[in-house]
This record gives sequence, C-alpha cells and structure tokens, in this order.
Amino acid sequence: MVLGAQFNSFIHPVAVLLALPFSVTGAFFALWMTGISLNIYSMIGVLLLMGIVKKIRSYLLISPITKRAEGMVVHDALMSACPLRLRPILMTSIATVVAAIPPAIALGPGAETTRPMAVVTIGGVLVSTLLTLIVVPARIRFCHDLKIVNTKVRLTRRLRV
Repeated sequence: MVLGAQFNSFIHPVAVLLALPFSVTGAFFALWMTGISLNIYSMIGVLLLMGIVKKIRSYLLISPITKRAEGMVVHDALMSACPLRLRPILMTSIATVVAAIPPAIALGPGAETTRPMAVVTIGGVLVSTLLTLIVVPARIRFCHDLKIVNTKVRLTRRLRV
C-alpha cells in the first residue's frame, strides 16, 4: 500500500516487487554453489537482500519512468530513463558485491555467522541486477500496452458512515 501511494499506481509496485523472486533464486543458487546450508544466518541474509533489491535496484529504475511517463509516450520514457539509471544501478550493485566479498571468504573465528549472509547477498544481487534490468522495463511496457496502468490510487476519497 505504501508503494502504491508513493507511485500513485497499483502496477508500478508490482513491477518493483517483481525483482524479489530473482534475488531469492540467486541467493539459493549461491548457497548451493558454495555448499552452505540454509540456516538462520542465510535467512537473515535473504531478508537483507530483499530490502536491498526492492529499495535500490527497482526503485532507481521505476522512479524516472513514472516521472517521465506522465507527459511522454511509454516507449520514449523507457528509452530515456533506462540508460540514465543504468550507471547508478550498476554502481550500487558492484559496491554491494565488493563489500560482501571479504565476509564471504572469511575463514577465522565467527565466519560461520557472516559467511552465509555474504554469499546470499552476492548471489542475489548479481542475479537480480541482471534480470531486473530486462524484466522490469518489459513489465512496464506490457502493462502500458494493456492499458492497465490507468488504475490510480484514490487516497482522498472519504468513507461515509
């Protein structure tokens, strides 16, 4: 509901939340590749990963699209907003992955608590970044082609008792 009020649409929050399954898939794949079990620390890493993916990657891609789509054709808005936001998305993804590398390769005491979170973060950020850059704009274009986006959130309507 908060995302619906923020974007003034019901469809754009769905496009934002569309990136979450990709991040979870990447996280489980990274756990499988490294041989780390699914434990409480890796589940905390999944929660951390969902917050990162929802807030940074998808919001950076959706915010200019919603602002530019008000007066532009959807295709033109996507073609102007996506290259504009590619650099910040890649910079935040690379910074997140690079920051998670030292805990992922840690071998000292206490590494069993930080290693699963770092591996989950690295795998989820890599997969979600690659797939979000393709799927979210395609979803927005698809919804605009179907004329679904015209359903606006009405927050000013009062209920009569």
